[in-house]
Amino acid sequence: MDQVQINYGAVGAAALLSFVIGGLWYSPILFAQSWMREAGLDEAQTRSANMAKVFGLSFICSIVMALNLAAFIGAKASLGFGVFAGAATGIGWVAMSLAVIYLFEQRSLRLWLINSGYQVVSYTAMGAVIGAWK
Repeated sequence: MDQVQINYGAVGAAALLSFVIGGLWYSPILFAQSWMREAGLDEAQTRSANMAKVFGLSFICSIVMALNLAAFIGAKASLGFGVFAGAATGIGWVAMSLAVIYLFEQRSLRLWLINSGYQVVSYTAMGAVIGAWK
């Protein structure tokens, strides 16, 4: 078996990009109101959360996701393959996994579209960074 080679600069940049996309995606500029409504949350609930913990753990999760994607893509990838691998991961694994959970939890299609859409865009962007970074 070949050794996995990971470009840690690309992983860090990809994780940061995913985190930034999430901040924009779930902001009032895009889907904050729809997401809160569909998730059954209000602004008071979101403000009462320990945001340092939420953001800190979310960033750690972004690093783990980027590391996993980088291991999957490999060191010799191109921008095109990175975009393809990221999109395939976002659509085929993450969005479909969420779909199964949302079906059993009887969550709305709109919530699935918001959350899965973020994952697809995020993984595609991470794949682009990882694939393009030499």
